[in-house]
Amino acid sequence: MSIAKSTQTARGTVQCENTNINLLKANDFVADSIRKEMAKNKTLLVNITSSAGSGKTTLMQKTAEKLKDKLNMAVMVGDLETERDADRIRETGIQALQIVTGGICHLEAQMIHQVLPEYDLANIDLLFIENVGNLVCPASFDLGEDYRVTLMATTEGDDKPKKYPRMFLTSDMMLVSKSDLLPYLPFSVEAVTKDAREVNHELEVFQVSSLNGEGIDQWCDWLVEKVTAKKQH
Repeated sequence: MSIAKSTQTARGTVQCENTNINLLKANDFVADSIRKEMAKNKTLLVNITSSAGSGKTTLMQKTAEKLKDKLNMAVMVGDLETERDADRIRETGIQALQIVTGGICHLEAQMIHQVLPEYDLANIDLLFIENVGNLVCPASFDLGEDYRVTLMATTEGDDKPKKYPRMFLTSDMMLVSKSDLLPYLPFSVEAVTKDAREVNHELEVFQVSSLNGEGIDQWCDWLVEKVTAKKQH
């Protein structure tokens, strides 16, 4: 059974100067090494992307609470500064390490590769990368993930998929987060889904609320399904 992954990344199609093309080629080389390491250990690697403040860390907490007794989980967290998000995730009882980028607006494969020895991958079923909050730069960097999941918060407005198309093109799933706020915001799930699927017609879409639990079971079932498929591959 083949395992789908985020291979829609913009390899060879990025419009940039030659120095940036060389940077992305080097990144892809390291990403392929990470992918092989994940395959060897049958660890599912999921890259979580979004704008800042869309609810990635809260989703990681809720996911850990739901799945930590079913799966061995761990998280890498990327931020420009502080250990705060990793601290929050560790409170759920799972391993979380903070990658402090020191001003870089995205995670790169070499950062992930440097941190991997801190994890016992042979005993981890599901490893999350919580990327830096940014819909632009992270879209161009393959991290060796099996799946890329982008959160689209209802508080952001529903026009982002067409404004930041590369992120949605390179994602496998869009989670419409903070769905509990829909009654109070001028946000159309139908419109954001239409725009996102015009960019990427294969994109899966779930609505989730880490506050009231809407869609969390569906999200967790999806993760368990993908972990199981990776184990059987």
